[in-house]
Amino acid sequence: MLVLSRQKDESIMIGDDVEITIVDVRGDKVRLGINAPRSIAVHRKEIYLAIQKEKQENEHQTNPAGNK
Repeated sequence: MLVLSRQKDESIMIGDDVEITIVDVRGDKVRLGINAPRSIAVHRKEIYLAIQKEKQENEHQTNPAGNK
């Protein structure tokens, strides 16, 4: 894992298309601004995990024997 230190209004780049900017820091909370192409899904991790779980449940309902 790469760990970087950034201050308010500073950014990091992920590849050529994704920019993450520190918008605000208050106590133990950091607000991030994410600029990414619409083709890249951006979610909080708990939302991402819920989406993955739902996909797995739907796949299991569609194919309960596990056959592909």
